[in-house]
Amino acid sequence: MDKKTLLKIVNPILLVLVANQLATGFRPKLYGPGSFKLMHKQMAVILTVALASHLALNFPWIKNTYWKKTPRDARQKK
Repeated sequence: MDKKTLLKIVNPILLVLVANQLATGFRPKLYGPGSFKLMHKQMAVILTVALASHLALNFPWIKNTYWKKTPRDARQKK
């Protein structure tokens, strides 16, 4: 499976998990006390794994965007 396909799977899952965290965080009584514990605290672990996967799959883009290599001459002039 290539990166694009994996991102098409991970990104919607990440969106649903973030929406769930927001819903349970702002409205804890929405699900009830037992469900809140499951939905908010344990889903945070799954959210962390999904976020780490998202960052790992996008790391080449992050690296190229934020850590651009500069030529040696440009670094010496600064």
